[in-house]
Amino acid sequence: MTYRTTITLDDEAYLFLNDIAGDNRSAYINELLKQERKNFLKQALIKANQEEAADLDYQEELQAWENTLSDGLSND
Repeated sequence: MTYRTTITLDDEAYLFLNDIAGDNRSAYINELLKQERKNFLKQALIKANQEEAADLDYQEELQAWENTLSDGLSND
């Protein structure tokens, strides 16, 4: 599904967009937004991992569960 939208650009941004994207400005902007979304999600994941690593209670709980992995039972 696609949507139409209207955006306002200053002269410099508009000229740059025309130079770099040519006739397919929509595809260029769409690709930029996809890349930015990917970067945003990557940064959110990094932040969540850092918060998890700093949570000592959570790390202790993980260690307690880690000990159950060597319970002698087969993985089948």
